[in-house]
Amino acid sequence: MIDRDDPSLAEDKAVLKRHFDAVLTEPIPARMYLRQPRWIGYTRVALVFVAGAALGGSLAMLNGTPAPAGTLPGAAMAVRAARAHAIYASEVRHPVEVDASQQDHLVKWLSKRLGLELKAPVLSGEGYDLLGGRLLPGPDGPVAQFMYQEPGGKRLTLYVTRRSRAEQVTAFRFALEGSVSVFYWIDRDSGYALSGDIDKTALARLANAVYKQLEP
Repeated sequence: MIDRDDPSLAEDKAVLKRHFDAVLTEPIPARMYLRQPRWIGYTRVALVFVAGAALGGSLAMLNGTPAPAGTLPGAAMAVRAARAHAIYASEVRHPVEVDASQQDHLVKWLSKRLGLELKAPVLSGEGYDLLGGRLLPGPDGPVAQFMYQEPGGKRLTLYVTRRSRAEQVTAFRFALEGSVSVFYWIDRDSGYALSGDIDKTALARLANAVYKQLEP
């Protein structure tokens, strides 16, 4: 048994205290706080990603700011519409497949191909006249595109597709793909996206005019 009152033991304790007390009271280096198991870092990244995605979707719905494709109903359609607009609205000689002089034929042809009763909205009151339209490929079948132009040369395109079974009915939503603004919605059997290189307020007014004519 150790005799705690042994003078030699007290002497040893004093020596240890003198030599190592300074070490025991040193501050812990910051790098030691950062050394954590790798799984903790992975967990934090995953939580931040999920929270960010949820917050981004919520802010998009509240502020009219576009969310990434796939996070909102119809968002992928809006991206396809914007890209189609960017390709064909810049065409000088062949912006449309069938021009406005054959409007009746154009509407009947596109209606037959999509299996929908289509209309070409009249936007002359808003300063845009119909140039014509074309048939486009879509992920679930044919898509119709109607193109409009104002006197200054700015163009709008209305992208119309059949609503897929997986898509939900939506109210107006806004998206931005590059410089192309898009207002899109899904109603009944159809999905619509109005695209243009114009500001959000002006496009909203035009989208409202289109909606009133398509869904009176």
